Amino acid sequence: MPDAGPDRATARKAIALLTGAAGFTEHRPPPSPLPPDGPLGWAGYDAARERASARTGEEESVLYGTGVVGDRACVLLSFEFGFLGGSLGRQTGDRLAAAYELALARRLPLVALVATGGSRMQEGMIALTQLQRVAAASVRLRAAGLPQIAVVRDPTTGGGWATVGAGADVVLALPGAQVGFAGSRVRPPDADPYAYSAEGQFEAGQVDAVVPADELTAAVTHWLRALGPHEDLPAAPVPRALSVAGAPVPRALSAGGTESAAGAGTGSGAGTPSAADSGPAVPLPETGREAVARARDPRRPRAEAYLADYFAVRLPLHGDRSGSTDPGLLCGFGLRGDEQPVAYVAQCGTPTRPAGYRAAARTIRLADRLGVPVLTLVDTPGAANDAGAERAGAGAAIADTFAAVAAARVPVTTLVIGEGGSGGALALAAPDNTHVTVDSYFSVIAPELAAAILKRPPSETGATADQLRLRPQDLVDLGFARSIVG
Repeated sequence: MPDAGPDRATARKAIALLTGAAGFTEHRPPPSPLPPDGPLGWAGYDAARERASARTGEEESVLYGTGVVGDRACVLLSFEFGFLGGSLGRQTGDRLAAAYELALARRLPLVALVATGGSRMQEGMIALTQLQRVAAASVRLRAAGLPQIAVVRDPTTGGGWATVGAGADVVLALPGAQVGFAGSRVRPPDADPYAYSAEGQFEAGQVDAVVPADELTAAVTHWLRALGPHEDLPAAPVPRALSVAGAPVPRALSAGGTESAAGAGTGSGAGTPSAADSGPAVPLPETGREAVARARDPRRPRAEAYLADYFAVRLPLHGDRSGSTDPGLLCGFGLRGDEQPVAYVAQCGTPTRPAGYRAAARTIRLADRLGVPVLTLVDTPGAANDAGAERAGAGAAIADTFAAVAAARVPVTTLVIGEGGSGGALALAAPDNTHVTVDSYFSVIAPELAAAILKRPPSETGATADQLRLRPQDLVDLGFARSIVG
């Protein structure tokens, strides 16, 4: 098949795009011959394989081995679309399973460069069951705490997308790639082609990033650094809270996006005193009403400013993998200046939608499995409460986020940077490791709603806010917050 650019590059060119001069050492599984014309005796199958091999120079539709991307060793597997459309047969399954086992044996991350049309019809159910083999191998790699990164090329469809591609921890796509479970010849005739594109899948929250080919090496290198495996972690999947340093508490930012006065940022994670010990330089709010007004001030720094200040490199995770996104919640992994990896979940001051909670839970669980500490930034008036949010499963999504935080074995550090609105905010707060800024509050309910429920006039909203004891200093006194970062 002719090379039509990076998205239709051969399997070896796709690998070379990532490894460059570092090179690639190919591995092959033990021979496992097929019967004549395959398990179904499909007339002409052997001849078709021979033609594909002569055209591509490959023995099968997948090749795999070890290589170095940037400065990180990994196992690479790459699909050759020119070999029977990159389809999966039994011998393809042998190679895929062997690639996962190689990553497991060497304790290396797996990077898959996917370009496939699905399962090979000439092998029938034998071909289809290779998807089960891939799923089982992927589960073993996950259990060992090893990351999987997929780069989906053009096209990535069928079972290859539904296992090696969409089943990875991080999914990157090349621009313009055809991506979807249904291939172009089996879709409804009136199907919108955009839904089956890399860009459409990104918009639907199924792909984490669309990355141009000339930026792919840098992106994969950053992801390998962030996801590990990290040498200071145990080899077995055991609770890691004692062996992983907590995420440092972000320094407080002023309205101009710079560090606040003396003492800001001295907190450094679990067990470390913060600026509260000497008192914040910025005056604390005197009343509950003032605390709420500060948190709602549009000039206050938001999550984007905090993340930009905290990380040297940010690697977003995008979407909930269920067809939705929440632009008001930012998730991903980042590298600090010392290259310490930290996963982040940050609310942006808007009501958090079910997709946001599902993305948050996904991020926290991935970080926990890989032994990476988590930072959450809380800033929301509460969970979205419109009819659409209810239909999208708001309650279940919030419950799942609570569960992800509760089950985390790695340290979770929380900084409340603005509004802490009820359970929609608490779902992202770390028990016993939550810190607050001077321009934040946290409350069981918004004071306006509390006054309404109590049938009080609006003029008593301020007094109600005082009764709720929602100021930063109240939150420390109540034992909810460990410190005030100011």
